[in-house]
Amino acid sequence: MAKVYSNKSNLSTISSSSNSSISSNSYMSPRREIFTLWMKSLVYHGNGCTVYDSKGQIVYRIDNYNIKRSKEVHLMDSNGRVLFSIRNRKVPVFGHWDGYKWSYEGVTSKEIPWFQVKKIHNVLRGDNMNYYNVILGCNQAEANCYNIILGIKLIKIVTQAGRLVAEVKQKQATSGVLFGSDVLTLVVEPHVDHSLVMALVTVCGLIHHKI
Repeated sequence: MAKVYSNKSNLSTISSSSNSSISSNSYMSPRREIFTLWMKSLVYHGNGCTVYDSKGQIVYRIDNYNIKRSKEVHLMDSNGRVLFSIRNRKVPVFGHWDGYKWSYEGVTSKEIPWFQVKKIHNVLRGDNMNYYNVILGCNQAEANCYNIILGIKLIKIVTQAGRLVAEVKQKQATSGVLFGSDVLTLVVEPHVDHSLVMALVTVCGLIHHKI
């Protein structure tokens, strides 16, 4: 696999390595983390997404092959283990997206989603942004919530109190030059589950028909 450094000004290939495994099972960090998202699959440059950390290691990927607007996609780690399955639930009038978290240490519920994303239809702000509500822990008695603010070239994930959780925007070189529209920067705030953030970013990619 190729190493791509997200904190460098050039998205060129740095070196090759067959080992891009995650060194820890933890997907959280005590500090802010920066990732580079390439909205392509490594499988024949097909549909999907490849995510690199700041050291250029592949950490997440989605391989959707020749299919776009799929009703179900799988977010995997660098070793191909599925972390989340995301399904588009089209129902009369309003649809939503369900996220199912995989567990390799216990039983994974495929009936009750781990999170759910629904569009907020009564928001009138005139800022050309779309707003979505994220319900976390759908299988728990008390669920937490995030909000997603989705624009053409911007994604913000915030708490209900408005605190920033993660942000995605077009990648920019230190010289100020923007990369192509399929190369993005993801910034995740400390003590936030990176895999969950990537699952929510995946939903945004599905909404924009990028995956």
